[in-house]
Amino acid sequence: MTDLPLIILTAGGTGGHVFPAEALAAELLNRGYRLALVTDARGNRWGGTLGQIETYPVAASQMLGRGLFGKLRGVFTLTRGTMQAKALFKRLRPAVVVGFGGYASVPAVAAAVTSGVPTMLHEQNAVLGRANRLFAGKVSRIATSYETVSHLPAGTAVVRTGMPVRPAIRALADVPYVPPSEDGPLRVLVLGGSQGARVFSDVLPHAFAALPQALRDRLEITQQARPEDVERTHDAYKTAGLKAAVQSFFDDVPERLAACHLLIGRSGASTVAEVTVARRPSVLVPYPHAADDHQTANARAVEAAGGGWLMPQTAFSAESMTALLSDLLPSAERLSRAAADAHAFSVPDASVRLADAVLDLLHVESRP
Repeated sequence: MTDLPLIILTAGGTGGHVFPAEALAAELLNRGYRLALVTDARGNRWGGTLGQIETYPVAASQMLGRGLFGKLRGVFTLTRGTMQAKALFKRLRPAVVVGFGGYASVPAVAAAVTSGVPTMLHEQNAVLGRANRLFAGKVSRIATSYETVSHLPAGTAVVRTGMPVRPAIRALADVPYVPPSEDGPLRVLVLGGSQGARVFSDVLPHAFAALPQALRDRLEITQQARPEDVERTHDAYKTAGLKAAVQSFFDDVPERLAACHLLIGRSGASTVAEVTVARRPSVLVPYPHAADDHQTANARAVEAAGGGWLMPQTAFSAESMTALLSDLLPSAERLSRAAADAHAFSVPDASVRLADAVLDLLHVESRP
């Protein structure tokens, strides 16, 4: 093992950055490669595959702190972290460094590009993230989740690998979408990210309640809500006479996604990847305060591919959703067509493609 090249991964602390790093780590370990992780102090708390590989913490901080003092402190911390990473690389001699964005990845990527180490970035969204944007013109390659990504410098070497998904979701790529029968149940899954989305609790019970009675009688709604909103959301559905399961967390999302006929959710990178790989049509309501409005760009790409419908939060009302759902839910043809287009848009083997792209930088066979 010690004569194999070392591949270093570096990622920020949020799930959108960490999960693709986790998926790549699992794929590369299965192929027998040596790995190490460089991140900030939060990395010591991670479990899963990343928790099993050697981890090296370096100083990291948000690049734009508050006020002049905050900005100066951020620059100082990142400079210190970069020097720590350069010293680490001099000792470890990595063959390639893979960055996944987030400010915690900045020191290691900066050290790699200034030390001449082959470097690849993975971008999860349809808008190049701010940390990745710092180095986009200096790295060897950028792996993207979308065919088109804004803020990519001209002439950048780009390969679309997709966004990795959990194995349980990946398995759904081989399961055909079965549209609702004419008189059968209409299963709608509502997900709002790790903490739910309050606007979904405010709007959707009223939107569903205003549907024609024939549709209401067939509805089976599963909705994720914030813990403080679970009771009122459940009561709103009960008052409307609708069948709904409302919880703050579901530990069986793959099964519920497989059973649903339509998903309503945000359009973060993981949600988009999972719903399209699973062949499910979706109504996507981008989180309006996401950095650089990247969730709108994600949802727009899905809509352009025919895999779902974009509903800006400014237009997300009970009336607008009732109108949309009244058109969509009775139409098995529209739902099936969107499911097929979502499947065509998706990249189910993203972790394999990502690993292949990394190994291509090593000029070795993909599978030793």
